[in-house]
Amino acid sequence: MPTLEAVVAAGHDVRLVVTQPDRASGRGLEMSAPPVKRTALALGLPVTQPEKIKNNVEFQEQLAAIAPEVILVVAYGRIIPQWMLELPKHGNLNLHASLLPKYRGAAPIQWAVANGERITGNTTMRIDAGLDTGDILLQSEVAIGPEQKASELFEVLAQDGARLMVETLRGLEQGTLVARKQDDAQATLAPILTREDGRMDFARDAQTIFNRWRGFQPWPGAFTSFRGKKMIVHAMEVVTAVKGLVAGEMMVRERALYVGCVSGTALRLDEVQMEGKKRMPVGEFLRGYKIEAGEKLGV
Repeated sequence: MPTLEAVVAAGHDVRLVVTQPDRASGRGLEMSAPPVKRTALALGLPVTQPEKIKNNVEFQEQLAAIAPEVILVVAYGRIIPQWMLELPKHGNLNLHASLLPKYRGAAPIQWAVANGERITGNTTMRIDAGLDTGDILLQSEVAIGPEQKASELFEVLAQDGARLMVETLRGLEQGTLVARKQDDAQATLAPILTREDGRMDFARDAQTIFNRWRGFQPWPGAFTSFRGKKMIVHAMEVVTAVKGLVAGEMMVRERALYVGCVSGTALRLDEVQMEGKKRMPVGEFLRGYKIEAGEKLGV
């Protein structure tokens, strides 16, 4: 939405907004419009929501009639067909939330945080037939805070990306942009997340587990098992004052719960949620469960 709002505010003539169809959501499975549709309608822009686009003749004719100079693609979630790539004069421009060629794929923000990166950013690029392999137009860097979660970084990158896309369109209008090829040898991947990515592996060091927890917010989060039941960890911290715990081993000290990781590192678990229970501070959890000496998580 920030990109759409910024492009309109910059005075560009947006002839059509294309987004996903309305979907059923919530407990009542009521139909819900995508946020970009709500934004477009509030701006008085026409909207279309094709279920499929590759072989959609009606949609193809609709775009051809508009004769767009450029098509902007932001988090659309569909492969852009060749006919659509070839339609506009300036191509299809994508806003990708990484410094390409790093983190090509569906989850660049989450994996950048999960891998402990301190710098990420946005890239505007011309879409080609590959997976985020098109020529780069502009890039901007964004710092990642040491405790910043992916869910918090999304909004920062969205605002920065909106600005970058407007700057890209200005460069195209003025003829000042010089596209550059990506170095495929430097490419890294950011595959779509799975539920299993959230499983805490205490054979990793504490900082790595903490980074993955930050990166996988809001989903799949971080979880393990305790006495055969799933335990979700909603808050944790890396600690340095606790030594001697083996991987997965728990220890209670002054109403705090610690768990060992490899290389002599440890985490303090601050908020947890047992399977079928509400989330709770660890102090409340410890009032209901007596931790035995040597007891482990994840087994």
